Amino acid sequence: MNRFCLAVTFATALSCLSNSAAMAELQVGAAIVDVSPIEFPVLVNGGMTSKTAKQIKTPVSSRAIVVSDGSESIALVVVDSCMVPKVLLDDAKNRAAKRTKLKPDHIMISATHTHTAPSAFGALGTDADLTYIPLLRERIVESIVAAEANLQPARVGWGSAEAAEFTALRRWIRRPDRIDNDPFGNPTVRANMHAARNPDDVTGESGPEDPELSMIAFESHAGVPIAVLSNFSMHYFGDSPPISADYYGLYCNGMQNYITQKYPDAKNVVATMSHGCSGDIWRRDYAAAEPSQYSTIQSYTDALLNIATETLDAIEYDDADTIEMAESRFRLNYRVPDQQRLQWAQQIVETLEGELPKTTTEVYAREQVLLHDLQSTEVVVQAMRIGDIAIATTPNETYALSGLKLKQQSPFEKTMVIELANGADGYIPPAEQHPLGGYNTWAARSAGLEVQAEPKIVATAMRLIEKVSGKPRRPLGQPNGPACQATLDAKPFAYWRLDDMEAPIARDSSANHRDAIYEPGVVFFLEGPASAALTAIDEPNRCAHFAGGRLRSGIGGTPHGYSVSMWFWNGMPADAREISGWLFSRDHAHSTTQFGEHLGVVGSGENAGRLVFKQGTSDESLVGSTVIPRWTWNHLVLVREGSNVRVYLNGSETAEVQSESAAPPHPGLEQIFVGGRSDNDSNWEGRLDEVAFFDRVLTDDEMKRIASH
Repeated sequence: MNRFCLAVTFATALSCLSNSAAMAELQVGAAIVDVSPIEFPVLVNGGMTSKTAKQIKTPVSSRAIVVSDGSESIALVVVDSCMVPKVLLDDAKNRAAKRTKLKPDHIMISATHTHTAPSAFGALGTDADLTYIPLLRERIVESIVAAEANLQPARVGWGSAEAAEFTALRRWIRRPDRIDNDPFGNPTVRANMHAARNPDDVTGESGPEDPELSMIAFESHAGVPIAVLSNFSMHYFGDSPPISADYYGLYCNGMQNYITQKYPDAKNVVATMSHGCSGDIWRRDYAAAEPSQYSTIQSYTDALLNIATETLDAIEYDDADTIEMAESRFRLNYRVPDQQRLQWAQQIVETLEGELPKTTTEVYAREQVLLHDLQSTEVVVQAMRIGDIAIATTPNETYALSGLKLKQQSPFEKTMVIELANGADGYIPPAEQHPLGGYNTWAARSAGLEVQAEPKIVATAMRLIEKVSGKPRRPLGQPNGPACQATLDAKPFAYWRLDDMEAPIARDSSANHRDAIYEPGVVFFLEGPASAALTAIDEPNRCAHFAGGRLRSGIGGTPHGYSVSMWFWNGMPADAREISGWLFSRDHAHSTTQFGEHLGVVGSGENAGRLVFKQGTSDESLVGSTVIPRWTWNHLVLVREGSNVRVYLNGSETAEVQSESAAPPHPGLEQIFVGGRSDNDSNWEGRLDEVAFFDRVLTDDEMKRIASH
């Protein structure tokens, strides 16, 4: 090859590199289009039965952000709507693709879940408003087209803040003696929304919260804000009358006003609020002694904006060298009625004679007929990255736990999870929540997908995040605080930290690989004891809540004695039953024998709230002296040494329960049960954490270090 050819080749290579660099420049455009109805009355969904609106209190909008690097472009759209069905969104994506350079599978459209927007989706007692749908579809398309037309060179930044006082668990677990009926007349409701209005009815929350307020912000190279995409897990505030964008609209307008006052050149800035995983979340904290001070939608929004604007001001911006997006579509089955329920439903629907249902029973009867006709549906899951920021989506009302699963495992520390995106496929409780029942599980188009829908959708989103990142997911697990390390240093037979995120495996954190099994009736990843000795100071310790299920494991024979260490939190009122709950049991399954040993907390009577140890089937038992308050964390160590039984509470050097004349432990009892008795009588109702079993007697020094907090 001559020098001229070499020069041409080199120049061509430089040109390609230069073009590649130019193509990789981040560009962002944003736009807002009003999607308010123009014909009234208009149907409004979000309630059990149908209602209409005749006026607009606050406009509802489609807010679009288009991000491009010259070779790849993605659109992020948030619409003020309760839910928008996949068929409508697919149509809008295809129409937008014809008018832009975007591909349909590179467009994400989500709903804010305001319950005061025009009905775009038929759910429960409300049908979709067929007059409104064409307008909504066209206005969504217009927002995407306008956002692309506004593309300009930009930089991206990430912000994150804790906003715990603005979100809380609304789904609580009911006491086993206060189970409620479902719409089909069956006593299945162990957990339900707002069940904690009467604290005596419940034992605790059914899952964790996600208090993170996150945001992705874009600014021009001149430092002028272009767009801000926020994300928060709070179901909705509630506004009246419709039509209203709820707090989402107020938040977006407030953010835009703040930005334009600070940056006069940012006249066209677009702020949007996407819906985080909020299926079991609302604004009222039933665990708090006093109601929230933010009693109005405006005071709530203003206070949340104070956190948001401080977070925005602290964001540092950078160039994004990579834009990627991946999508998966697959079918899921509905939980269709059996023949008996279908016949019951059809008889009720026939009496409606084409009219909309007016009672809860009529609503759910009609839903059974509709699910029977549908049988299955296609769902859409997406993941995308903008530089070192990831976004994952679900087409559902997803529990906070589902979002935490993705955030905890994502290869990106900066990960946002947007729900009700690309479809309106209803609630997907984690699989272990289904046996607890409640509104979120009652089969309907708004909650009708198969029991395994949540793990399948979360697994798909996680796989897509891995795909766009090119990296594997992060392993689950909490860091070890000094008390945890002391437990490990004592060489436990098995150590279950109970920080798992799903059933059925309780991971053994010792080196012995002795995983245990969760039975149905256990929920996961709630906040455990607030002790820096257990985990990192800036990371909450996690535990499991037991609601009728147990943890069970084989331990082999321990003829010379054993020890058990655990944290416990009792959810049962003292007068609920004779034994509030059994914490630990060693006996043959399905029975209590003369050789069994059981440790629990007394319920009603003069010894209410005290530890109790019982051996065999006699009526005699050992009772402690300290009354343990409900809903408080406590630590115990049970030591069994020959005929000697000792139980220590909260690090005390004096035994709370002690006997020198108990029968020796029977070596043939090779199973233990945590969170319940061997015969399933009075199983634990509350939280447990950091359970360690030792096939020997712990020393006083070991117990002291393990109990430190």
